[in-house]
Amino acid sequence: MDMTPLWISLKVASMATIFTFFLGIIIAGFITFKSRVKHLADGFFSLPLVLPPTVVGFILLIIFGKNSSLGKVLLKMGINVIFTWQGAVIASVIISFPVMYRTLRGAFEQVDKNLIHAGMTLGLSEFKIFRKIIISEAWPGVVAATVLSFARALGEFGATIMIAGNIPGRTQTMPIAIYTAMQSGDRSLALKWVCFVSVFSIIILFIMNFITEKFVKR
Repeated sequence: MDMTPLWISLKVASMATIFTFFLGIIIAGFITFKSRVKHLADGFFSLPLVLPPTVVGFILLIIFGKNSSLGKVLLKMGINVIFTWQGAVIASVIISFPVMYRTLRGAFEQVDKNLIHAGMTLGLSEFKIFRKIIISEAWPGVVAATVLSFARALGEFGATIMIAGNIPGRTQTMPIAIYTAMQSGDRSLALKWVCFVSVFSIIILFIMNFITEKFVKR
């Protein structure tokens, strides 16, 4: 059993989670505490959550395709994201971001406002208040958001196969390997990957619950 899809999935999901982690904290923090158009922003950043992944993949193909303005600029710079693992990362970031964003927003909104006011009274800058008070108090939610975002990126299929394709050893992730095995009639291989992904996902959720409970008890 070739384990390459596992390593590609882990690489793509890890890179995607790094991007969604920082983007999620910055955007969720700004929308929660600064934005005056929260409902509009919520709708925009949550859109990939309700759109079919294939629609997201199609939009990404239009944006990064060789005939698009951005695609032409990237090609002149020697950068191509179509049918590459980098394209899979972009797809995973777009698909998993709403999970990170909405979970973080929920965690930030639960922070005691009195603590924030106390920090302002003590003369702390907005950055220090955000880092030392808000992030500290919302840390269980941050951990949960990160783990869930990683799990979502790990299981991404539709948008990934649209923009990154199904190239064994290069862009074939575990979900795509399951699809390929079924298409070729190899149900035994598909079942092995299904069991592997299922067990892996259960382990991820167990780790998330363990870490979250540990931080909550503190």
